[in-house]
Amino acid sequence: MNPQQLTTVQAVDNAFNFILGISVIMLLLITGLMIYFVIRYSRKRCPVPLSQKDHNLWLEIVWTTIPTILVMAMFWFGWEGFLTLQRIPDDAIQVDATARMWSWKFIYDSGKSSDKLYVPVGTPVKVKLESLDVLHAFYAPAFRVKRDIVPGMTTWVWFKAEETGSYNLFCAEYCGVGHADMITTIEAIPLSEFNQWVTFDQPPVVSGKILLGQYGCLGCHSLDGSESVGPTLQKIAGRLTRVERDGERLELSIDRDYLRRSIVDPKAEIVEGFPPIMPPFAGVIPESDLERILDFLLGGEMTAPVDGEKIAKDQGCLGCHSTDGSERVGPSFKAIFGRITEIEGGGEITVDAAYLLRSITHPEAEIVDDFPPIMPAYDQLTDAELNALVDYLKGLK
Repeated sequence: MNPQQLTTVQAVDNAFNFILGISVIMLLLITGLMIYFVIRYSRKRCPVPLSQKDHNLWLEIVWTTIPTILVMAMFWFGWEGFLTLQRIPDDAIQVDATARMWSWKFIYDSGKSSDKLYVPVGTPVKVKLESLDVLHAFYAPAFRVKRDIVPGMTTWVWFKAEETGSYNLFCAEYCGVGHADMITTIEAIPLSEFNQWVTFDQPPVVSGKILLGQYGCLGCHSLDGSESVGPTLQKIAGRLTRVERDGERLELSIDRDYLRRSIVDPKAEIVEGFPPIMPPFAGVIPESDLERILDFLLGGEMTAPVDGEKIAKDQGCLGCHSTDGSERVGPSFKAIFGRITEIEGGGEITVDAAYLLRSITHPEAEIVDDFPPIMPAYDQLTDAELNALVDYLKGLK
């Protein structure tokens, strides 16, 4: 069968079943012959060896040829399966999967995102895998696929769901104390239902400030005026800046066109006093995201409607905090508002809006007793997003 016509399940199962079948046959054959020879040629029956032959050419040819054929057959099945796993079908739909400690996020071409992987039945799905922090692994045992997700490297995996259902999806690489909770599902649904789901209820537009963080801009540019690898982005609109373009020194006023050029092709105009190390983002940042970033930098970004629950999912909060009272890496969100919380140093705090805001933006300031201080600061969220997240937490009973 053409490897392209096989599913990942068929490819792996064919190789596994063939090797298992040969192994069982060899086990029974060798065990049976061993028992026969032990009985037939026991010392009681044959105190003196009868045969004086020290070799048999044809026997040696047989026991060399047959295992060689079997091993080559195993290799062929394995190679066919490997090709199937590597050759992604041309009609596969693409989903971007982002792994982080300790949650999954799946983004579709329509802009829809989810913490579960929704796929249409009978259609190949190509999953683009990226990690935001440490080494993870995409493992879907029902579809016989496992692929490491290496920070800074893009990897791929594909599969096809033949039947509707909910299938487990695990992280199969130890990624920290919350590794065991990094579990979600693959939801296989009919194609018509999938098409409706993927286009319905579009998520709110992500703010330009969040996009700056997602694309790594804030690693080199500050928002508070402090010095960094690149120029600060604080009050950048209309600022005069000295640049070098084609060997000529110019003074430019920062406007929308300049900001677009500096993002898409940063080496065209090098700002004086800063190293020319910024990579070009042409083809990396979608046009819609680029426009949101420019709006934010120029101060004209409109406040988009925000959903606190969606923010909690997208930012990975629910990978460490449960909403049902169960214990995870961090305290449960269930009935969190108004709860008395013990913190390191022997103090107690009543969970109110102010405390929730501090714990999100400066989690290291007050460490909850009996929980590891591993939560990162989420200071990239806008005030509207922080307030929406706090409102969501208030409503969890």
